[in-house]
Amino acid sequence: MSSSADRAVNSGIVNGGISFWFADDGLPAVREPLTGDATADVVIVGGGYTGLWTAYYLKKAAPFLRITVLEQKFCGYGASGRNGGWLYNGVAGRDRYAKLHGHEAAVRLQRAMNDTVDEVIRVAAEEGFEADVHKGGVLEVARTPAQLARLKAFHEQELAYGEKDRELYGARQTAERIRVADAVGSAWTPHGARLNPAKLVKGLAAAVEALGVTVHEATPVTEIRPKHAVTPYGTVRAPYVLRCTEGFTASLKGQRRTWLPMNSSMIATEPLTDEQWKAIGWDGRETLGDMAHAYMYAQRTADGRIALGGRGVPYRFGSRTDNDGRTQAETVEALRDVLVAFFPVLAGVRVAHAWSGVLGVPRDWCATVTLDRTTGLGWAGGYVGSGVATTNLAARTLTDLVQLDSGQGGPTPLTALPWAGHKVRKWEPEPLRWLGVQGMYATYRTADRREALTHSARSSRLARAADRVAGRG
Repeated sequence: MSSSADRAVNSGIVNGGISFWFADDGLPAVREPLTGDATADVVIVGGGYTGLWTAYYLKKAAPFLRITVLEQKFCGYGASGRNGGWLYNGVAGRDRYAKLHGHEAAVRLQRAMNDTVDEVIRVAAEEGFEADVHKGGVLEVARTPAQLARLKAFHEQELAYGEKDRELYGARQTAERIRVADAVGSAWTPHGARLNPAKLVKGLAAAVEALGVTVHEATPVTEIRPKHAVTPYGTVRAPYVLRCTEGFTASLKGQRRTWLPMNSSMIATEPLTDEQWKAIGWDGRETLGDMAHAYMYAQRTADGRIALGGRGVPYRFGSRTDNDGRTQAETVEALRDVLVAFFPVLAGVRVAHAWSGVLGVPRDWCATVTLDRTTGLGWAGGYVGSGVATTNLAARTLTDLVQLDSGQGGPTPLTALPWAGHKVRKWEPEPLRWLGVQGMYATYRTADRREALTHSARSSRLARAADRVAGRG
């Protein structure tokens, strides 16, 4: 399409405003901030999925605990309210954990993740969260020979990690599920569901409060130290201080290089017509991804839109984060180009909303859960974009670690998972950090273009080199 045509179909975009999910469901009323020094048995820093799930399971396990959650804006302001709504069984770092702890340890982690998808759905139903959950599984498509080779290797790898109920499709079977242009194959797993992220986090925050957990919003924590969570309005003292801040971790004192805040951007279309959906298919409402190096992710929303995401500006110098999710026009156009490449029939569809958010990336790309028994400091995160389900498993693991340390419980299968206590080195200082991330994603995009042009079944050497530099290989 020409630039003038692009502007015509994209006019009137709501850009930012946290995310489409909040624009659709409404911003929550902000809870009262902390009003002075306080004490608790456990203080949780961060009111996203990790913090709220941890508060939920801790309070369920030990109702007598005095638990306080401190959130800088409002619950779900970060990745928990901005993500793609993929509740699925992916976990960052599984292959590395297999190398460090053995294949069977990684299989146990994967099985726990498979079960976690159903655990989130169970709690949402039990607590009455109306989160637009639809368990249609995850469909990942290949659109070039190199992507198809990676897809088949990925499929075999998942089978080796014990996922026996997944399926591999050719071009015809893929088209029967969803008509993606140039799709040459796909793989499907039942361990995935689509949901509305904002509705889930709102419901979870309400459930936590109903259990008796104290939630203070508009209360930024500036420093965490043993037994202290420091804010401009007072300090909360507690034997356990749990950091659940994911992509916003770098804003805490001494944490600038702990996890890199990687930027991801999304668009949501206007509602599609029945005729457009008939042309596309997607009746199973699977979450949709691809095997590109600079990959996309999408869902068919409950109100009949396509919400689609990918990398825009991947990283801001100095580990900075945005304010309200506003997204550069070039990123919106790039994501719209992906949408039309996948579904040419949607060339005239208007993009209604665009937004961005940050996810937490450790230096070795491994999600971790840790409790330091000498200080009472704990943390969970580094989900690298797979946090909708992983936060739940991480929170249950962190809950069991606190129970174990406090003498209220013993070792559990979760405390024995290979991610418990995993240590990661810090990211490089600036400007090396910024140069490395910018170069990495520029290389991935170049690799995707080369694979599309050459039609080779071999993955680009550029992508393999970028993986090694990034610490992913």
